[in-house]
Amino acid sequence: MFEIIKKSRLTKARVGKLHTAHGSIETPVFMPVGTQATVKSLTPQQLKECQTQILLSNTYHLALRPGIDLIQEFGGLHAFMGWEHPILTDSGGFQVFSLSANRKIDADGVTFKSHIDGSLHRFTPESVVDLQLGFNSDILMPLDICTAYPATEEETSRDLDITHDWEKRAFIHWQKHKKKQQLFAIVQGGMYPHLRDKSLEVLTQEDFSGFAVGGVSVGEPMDKMYPIISHTVPQLPENKPRYLMGVGEPDNLRFAIENGVDMFDCVIPTRLARHGTIFVGEEGQKINIKNKQFLSDKRPLDTDCKCYTCQHFSRAYIRHLFRSGEILSMTLMSIHNVHFLIQYVQKIRQEIGLGNV
Repeated sequence: MFEIIKKSRLTKARVGKLHTAHGSIETPVFMPVGTQATVKSLTPQQLKECQTQILLSNTYHLALRPGIDLIQEFGGLHAFMGWEHPILTDSGGFQVFSLSANRKIDADGVTFKSHIDGSLHRFTPESVVDLQLGFNSDILMPLDICTAYPATEEETSRDLDITHDWEKRAFIHWQKHKKKQQLFAIVQGGMYPHLRDKSLEVLTQEDFSGFAVGGVSVGEPMDKMYPIISHTVPQLPENKPRYLMGVGEPDNLRFAIENGVDMFDCVIPTRLARHGTIFVGEEGQKINIKNKQFLSDKRPLDTDCKCYTCQHFSRAYIRHLFRSGEILSMTLMSIHNVHFLIQYVQKIRQEIGLGNV
């Protein structure tokens, strides 16, 4: 169930609350990515201290390793990874279709080779729903084709027709087994507005729990991404949560929220941290801790930040750790970056509530 708390009078932004089997989520919300049942270098306790409300995990990776049987032995993903709050699992479609040389698509599903050991596996719309039900995910995503950029209109349209058929099959299968888990639809259509319209028309015929916009942040320039967001998102059902997949840069988050997006996920906070890059300032300017100017800098990563890292450590110390190859540097910077993005979105939510966005 999703409820809208307040709508902006200035933009299409809104404040809402999404209720799940493992708790309620205040939106807009940023979801850290825990691909293999872990957000890289962070413990669940550290994530909670960053005020993380919901995590994302990956069906493709978890299906291959450790496998559904082991996760079910623990009663689901929450107990297995020690996270008691909501979890969204994506379908694994993006990962499968990025393996272009090792997969074969047909009308019924996709056959692919594992990137781990080359073993052969198969995903169908139904099997992907079953996997996520077995994970006991709070929010499930259907199998879709994430069309690469650039792609011709003909290629995008062909992928879209298959995606629509798969999503309808996933919906029917989910309805048969429906418990407390929610199933979102994924609107595709590449960089073609009329194909996005077609996807909206087809998918809104079914009563999905929420609606996601996929196929953006796949390598296209901003002048392609932004028009697709502003064209597609406001047309999604108003009474359902709206999820923009794979977007996490601060300026992109603000733009999308002002166009009506409620949920985001991205690997960027931990990926940047592993390369020594952190967000600072109100709008998330990037600096790299490797720079010599931070050699003896006694300031925290960000003087206005309240995260654990900024309350206890200096730039000089974290630079020393990073240049020494110490794992702690990545943990401390990941804490900061995750905290920054969550606080950034929370600040926008407060601004909406005050009528300033």
